[in-house]
Amino acid sequence: MKFSCSTSDLLQSLQLVARAIGSQQALPILGNILIEAQGRRCTVSATDLELSIITSFDAKIENEGSVTVPAKAILNFAQYNNDPEVLLETSEGTILKCTSQHTKSSIAGEAASEYPTIAAVEKQTSFTLPLSPLLHALHLVTFSSTRTSLRPVLSGVYLRSEKNMVILVATDSYRLSEYKIAASVGTADIACIIPTKILEELKVMLSAKKGKEGKEDMKKKKDEGVKDEDVSIILSKQQIELQCGPTRLLSRLIDGKFPNYEQILPKETATTVHFSVQELTTAVKRMHYFAKEVNNNLTFHAGKGQTRVVTPQTPAGRDEALLTTEVSGKDNKIALSSSYLLDFLGHLDSDSINMQMTDSTHPALFILPDEKNYLHLIMPLRMQEE
Repeated sequence: MKFSCSTSDLLQSLQLVARAIGSQQALPILGNILIEAQGRRCTVSATDLELSIITSFDAKIENEGSVTVPAKAILNFAQYNNDPEVLLETSEGTILKCTSQHTKSSIAGEAASEYPTIAAVEKQTSFTLPLSPLLHALHLVTFSSTRTSLRPVLSGVYLRSEKNMVILVATDSYRLSEYKIAASVGTADIACIIPTKILEELKVMLSAKKGKEGKEDMKKKKDEGVKDEDVSIILSKQQIELQCGPTRLLSRLIDGKFPNYEQILPKETATTVHFSVQELTTAVKRMHYFAKEVNNNLTFHAGKGQTRVVTPQTPAGRDEALLTTEVSGKDNKIALSSSYLLDFLGHLDSDSINMQMTDSTHPALFILPDEKNYLHLIMPLRMQEE
């Protein structure tokens, strides 16, 4: 194998696929990256047997071939190389020589045949989603999934189709996020649980792609009516493949039944409180200092054009805030977790938000006034003495 390429293309591709490499590998070779040169492109791949990332870039290929090398070694070479182009070639079968104008490194690798095969997903269902809405949905949904493996179905995002919508839902049983994306999926009845890990990696990849465009490029595309780039989604019974541009992410789906979350969504609203996101965030950040002493407990008293937020008395003290809010419906109160509120508010890019309450024993429902396709739910805490 022998080819030359842009150092920046090589580095970006290596950094992207290396995210699939776990901190602990079941096999030593899983700490490697597979490099394949064929035709006019170089393909790099990495896997931890659960998640696989594959991407490619343009290269001037003299001899086709493949090799797998330790990720840390090849990343170290590419990251600290200031020359614009590099030449990669194998010698003695598995030694990768990396050469540029001012550098010359040799990396001991292994035969590509020793690397686990990353099989393509056997397509049963496929559809596309526009990049920008999908990225926005991931930002507002994935944080609500659980980070433990005690209930595997809650460590993923539930994806289902409904009429001309694709719906993403995540919950850890104490909070829940749902986002609906307009999409055409044909007559397919889609329902699967996608590991949050692969969607977090997709989010990083799409964010980087959007970041490269810049605001001027996005405005120009919008003014010229250029369609947003699509993300292709391929599903089989047990696997998913996500593709955007030359990059593919492959993962197993989570086996199991997602909870019937719709039954906990409040059927009626007794009180609606309209908050300024900035004012609410500032108050909760300050009050969290005391609230964290008592299970992150914050009590909201809503009524007569204002909302009083208080913490219980703690050994460290207590706090209270009086927020100017628009309140419609009856006077009401509810206790919520300051930690969950801060996590939720930190993901918002809106100026205002509505909190809908039934009573102190039912969950609070948060709606963005300018986004009717999104909702966030937080389960109530037991009311404590103030």
